[in-house]
Amino acid sequence: MKCPAILSTESERLIALSNHGLDDEKLIPSLEPAVQIAARMFNMPVAAVNMIGSDHVFFAASVGVGTVDMSRDVSFCAHAINEVNGMVIPDATLDDRFHDNPLVTGVANLRFYAGVPLRTPEGLALGALCVIDNKPHLDFSADDHLRLQELAKMVSDRLELRRIEVAANRTRPNFEEYAGSSNTPVVWFDETRRITAWNAAAAQSHGYTLEEGVGKPVEMLIPERHHLQFQASVAHAIATASLDQLSIPSEVRGLRKDGTEFLLGFSLFGWKEAGQMKFEAVLKDITAQRLEEMELRHQANIDPLTGLANRASFYRSVEDTLIAAKPASVLMIDLDGFKDINDTLGHIVGDTILKEVSVRIAKLVEHIGVAARIGGDEFAILLPFMTDTALVKEVAESVIQHIALPIVMDGQEVRIAASCGAALAPLQAHEALELVSNADLALFKAKSLGRGRVFLFVTALRMEADARRLYALELHRAVDEGEFLLFYQPQVNLLTGEITGAEALIRWNHPQRGILTPASFLPALEGGTLAATVGAWVLDEACAQAAYWRRNGAANLRMGVNLFGAQFRVGDLVSEVMETLDRHGLPPEALELEITENIALNHDDVVLRSLHHLREHGVGIAFDDFGTGYASLSLLKTYPLTRIKIDQSFVHGMLEHEQDASVIRATLDMAHSFHLEAIAEGIETEAQRKHLMQKKCSEGQGYLFGKPMSAIKFSAILGIKQYARAVA
Repeated sequence: MKCPAILSTESERLIALSNHGLDDEKLIPSLEPAVQIAARMFNMPVAAVNMIGSDHVFFAASVGVGTVDMSRDVSFCAHAINEVNGMVIPDATLDDRFHDNPLVTGVANLRFYAGVPLRTPEGLALGALCVIDNKPHLDFSADDHLRLQELAKMVSDRLELRRIEVAANRTRPNFEEYAGSSNTPVVWFDETRRITAWNAAAAQSHGYTLEEGVGKPVEMLIPERHHLQFQASVAHAIATASLDQLSIPSEVRGLRKDGTEFLLGFSLFGWKEAGQMKFEAVLKDITAQRLEEMELRHQANIDPLTGLANRASFYRSVEDTLIAAKPASVLMIDLDGFKDINDTLGHIVGDTILKEVSVRIAKLVEHIGVAARIGGDEFAILLPFMTDTALVKEVAESVIQHIALPIVMDGQEVRIAASCGAALAPLQAHEALELVSNADLALFKAKSLGRGRVFLFVTALRMEADARRLYALELHRAVDEGEFLLFYQPQVNLLTGEITGAEALIRWNHPQRGILTPASFLPALEGGTLAATVGAWVLDEACAQAAYWRRNGAANLRMGVNLFGAQFRVGDLVSEVMETLDRHGLPPEALELEITENIALNHDDVVLRSLHHLREHGVGIAFDDFGTGYASLSLLKTYPLTRIKIDQSFVHGMLEHEQDASVIRATLDMAHSFHLEAIAEGIETEAQRKHLMQKKCSEGQGYLFGKPMSAIKFSAILGIKQYARAVA
């Protein structure tokens, strides 16, 4: 653990801390609004003003945590005060300074920290304003940091007011020495409520010259409607010789010489002098500060591009609704194919579309709910009191239909589709996070069904999600214990029946559930951190098996290996593939890598570059599930493919449905035109084989030729003896 540095100005800093009355470890109520704003603005569970003593720190104001007294050595804020603009730690466990800090490793479980120094006008750091979370935040932006710095300036202003208050209650120098040159407006007055001294800052803020104040009634600085209340307060203070029993507002209306009113931060202090009460009023014009706070609140709640509620504001609305025990529904909406629009037409067009979609959604729910932009191309709607499933579905479909209407830009029509998921409370959830999560699961299901679809949450979706989570936890054990294995499905020449290749298909030999197919665990694997690791194992195992078969009689056998998207993002896929081929003595043409459209579209530039390099080395590239996506034709043109695989859904229906037959004819025509090989998946009958052969499809795979099988069984149909070494 790295301890914070002690600056050369430490002695001056500690004196300033004492002058502000910050050496008594008390909470400061005037700082509470600032930490409340910080917590809401950044959606953090903890926000605090942390004061740094000589060897300890304490919270002067906080939200989300009680009073804390800790060693300076472990304090993150003690580090932050040494930085000019503060410090942001996205993930403390990855930071060499803090990974072994007791606040990180202990029960506090601190993961994220952002703090900005609170400085005196002389630049001495008293402490820091910070926001904290027990989970990392890699998305805390430079703009977020700037907003935190602006909040810190507000806190510093309030600390300066406290310094004046503390000074007023200590031995008083003469006014000129005390406040004559201060930028903070200060007014002294006596028991007759006549001004005895004021500084230029006070005179200027009220529109007077310095000479116009002394001897005048202090009431001239506040509107007439407040005079009686002010006079009564002063009279009470004189009678009791104390301000302790007075309820003094922190904000009042001020009155300028020209009759205009403005907002004042108000502090009143009193002391005895020569048997008479003397008073001090600190009257700071906070109009600009309030406008800034309003703007900060606005920024904290509103999406800047669309003007809709943002993610944090939307969650709070849902939470407030459910806490009040009101029924409600949540719709989650995602634009289909929006990335393509951004990539092809540019971000300016994309932003215009997002704004127009926002206007349409807001108009539809104007009187019945709350619309929000959650982020990117995702929107959300809260519908309080709406729990009729038919009505919720009707609203959702109306939203989808209105989004689908053409958007005219520069005389051109642009159309975009959207998918929507919906969930209801209390029928399907009792907490905000659960309700939004359920709607998100329904959205995921809607998108899996195609474009422009609506899906209402059902319990089975949560069960599937829980199963995926469970599998995700078990996947680490599966990798460590070697529970994955490969099955192989034969690929054959449709004319001769000769086995030309094998597709390697992953299976999970689960210790309790037996052999699991990819459908049950692949979503959890692809969405986790192990996809690249498992993908590398599949590649190596499949190449080892292919090398064994080619050395023992199947000299021309081709091995097909499915790639995970993560393999393009982690490490160097091209080097990994070539090293694997070299390690097992395989020529590049013995390997065919299979990609899906989702991989190509999600990582287009990276994928395209890697595949071109692999193709240049001689490795085959197959496009899987052809015809089921949205951009297959463009991919044929841009990607270095050697083979397209016709999806089994078309093969199953081609003899009964002309549409499926037409898709297959068109696909084969395109393959021949692009000089690509074609292989049909899912062939189950002899009639299907003959039909495909007549349409000049050269290869196929399916149950007619063999189900996915173990290496031992596949070796048997090749007529090769399989030894235990190569068994997955």
